[in-house]
Amino acid sequence: MANEELIAVVKKIAQQGKGGDIDGAYAGYRELFSSAQFAGYRPEDQRQALKLMTYGKISGKPTPAIVEAHRAAMGPLLALTATLNEPLDWEMLGICQQLTGDDAAASISWRTGLDLERARDAGSVLCGTLMRRASSV
Repeated sequence: MANEELIAVVKKIAQQGKGGDIDGAYAGYRELFSSAQFAGYRPEDQRQALKLMTYGKISGKPTPAIVEAHRAAMGPLLALTATLNEPLDWEMLGICQQLTGDDAAASISWRTGLDLERARDAGSVLCGTLMRRASSV
C-alpha cells in the first residue's frame, strides 16, 4: 500500500466510527494493524494510525472488537519499541496491554517509556502522562 492508501483506509475507518459503526471501525483497525503492508510503512506513518486508535475515547466496557483491535496493535508497537525505543510507542503499547487485560505488562511498558522520557525531558507533558499511567496500575 502506498501512503495514500493508508490515508484512505484510516479515513474509511474514521467515517465508520463517526457513522456509529464502532465495532466496524475497530474491525478495520484490527485488519489494518494485522496486515503485512502496515509493517512496510514508515514508522511515523504507523505511529499516526496507531495514535488515532489508542488515544481514542472508549465509552463503557470495551467490546470484543475493540479489544481485538488493541491486541492487533501490539504487534506493530512491539516492533516500533524494539527498533526505535520511543517513549510514545511505549505509552501506546501500555494502553493496548491494559485494555487487553495485562496490567502488569502495561506497567512495565509505561515505566520503560517514563525512564526514556525522563532522560530526555523530565518536565515534558509525556513524562507527566507516563507517571500518571504507571502509578494507576
